[in-house]
This record gives sequence, C-alpha cells and structure tokens, in this order.
Amino acid sequence: MNTLLIPLAGPLQSWGTRSRFDDRDTEAEPSKSGVLGLCAAALGIDRAAPVTHLSALAFGVRVDRPGLLMHDYHTAQLYPGQRGTGTSLTRRAYLSDAAFWAALHGDPALLRDLHAALRNPYWPLSLGRKAFVPSTPLWQPDALRDTELLDALRHAPTLRRPEEDAAPYRLVLDVREVPAPPPHATPGERRDDPVAPFSERRYALRDVLQWAEPLPRLHPAPEVPA
Repeated sequence: MNTLLIPLAGPLQSWGTRSRFDDRDTEAEPSKSGVLGLCAAALGIDRAAPVTHLSALAFGVRVDRPGLLMHDYHTAQLYPGQRGTGTSLTRRAYLSDAAFWAALHGDPALLRDLHAALRNPYWPLSLGRKAFVPSTPLWQPDALRDTELLDALRHAPTLRRPEEDAAPYRLVLDVREVPAPPPHATPGERRDDPVAPFSERRYALRDVLQWAEPLPRLHPAPEVPA
C-alpha cells in the first residue's frame, strides 16, 4: 500500500457536501468526494462512469491554514432577456486563502496512475469549483510515499507562510487509518464517499477522527517548476 499526497492551496476553495439547489455550502476541509472528483478529472473519467476503484481508497486531510469562511450572493437567469424568465437567487460559501494536504491510501498501481495524471491532467483541475484554480502545483515530485496515511500527513512539508503562527495542525482521517487514536481525538461522520458515478450524486457516510497536534519540525514545500 502507498499514500499519495496532494497539496490544495489557492485564493478560493469550496468543498460542499450538503448543497441543494441554490444554497451551496462548503466544509471546513476538503471532502473525499471533492478530491476524488479532482482525481477523476485528472484521469479523464467521465461523470457517468463508475468510480468504485477511487472510492475504495482511504482518505485523510491535514489543515495547514483553515482560511476564512466567506459567502457570496448571486443572481442568475437561465434565459436572460426572455419574458417570463425568473431570476434565481443563490448563496455560495467558500474558503479564502486556505491550505491543506489531502492524502489517498491504497492500491499502489492506481496511485501511480493518479500521480502521473496530476502532472499531466486530462481536464483542467480546480479546488471544488471550476473558477477556483490552485496556486500551488497539485503534482509534487515526492508526493507518492511508501508509508501509512497518517505518517505521510504528519511528515508532509508545511504549507504555512514563515510569518504564520505555530498553532497545532488539525488532522481529519478515516477511522480505519488511525489504529492508535490520540486520547483527545473526536469522532465524526462525513457524507462524501461516492457509491455511484458522480452524475448520480449518491454518497455514503464515512466515519472519521479529527484532532489537533503540534508538528514543529516540518520543512517548507519545495518549489515545483511550472
């Protein structure tokens, strides 16, 4: 088993799991469905195609910079200018200036394909919405590691700026990836595990543990040539 690390940093991100109709939410950290959607785009998997092989991967996130939760107010018309066309009012949430490490753990061959696809993606990649482009390359040369998921997240380079504080890092992982949970870990659930093609929007509950811990000896992420 291997672990693939993916840095997720940018001016704007949005990782909704409960969005219905005109109210678009975001979680406080990247969702499994959002990251697998990004991976599917990199591999060129159609929205109507099965993603069972992707959803079988274990998932975890390290929060390096939580960002600021913000909301936008939108109006939209399906057929602008036509009589009788109603105006939709929408409310959209997003994270401003956030930075995370996402990690996927499982089939080594699949993760090797994913690692290669992040360097040369089939479709353009974004952070939860098409307009939200990453500011850090999603492909890192040493992102594929022969370690457990938690160990990979604990040793990933920091995405914080030098002037940012040394507050503990928050970790959110699948329960099965934490064999010896810290005593202060908090259990929770996320409904973001795809059980059907993305076009069907069907997701199962995923049991997670989250906690914060200091990681004082992390080195900065290396620069990756464009």
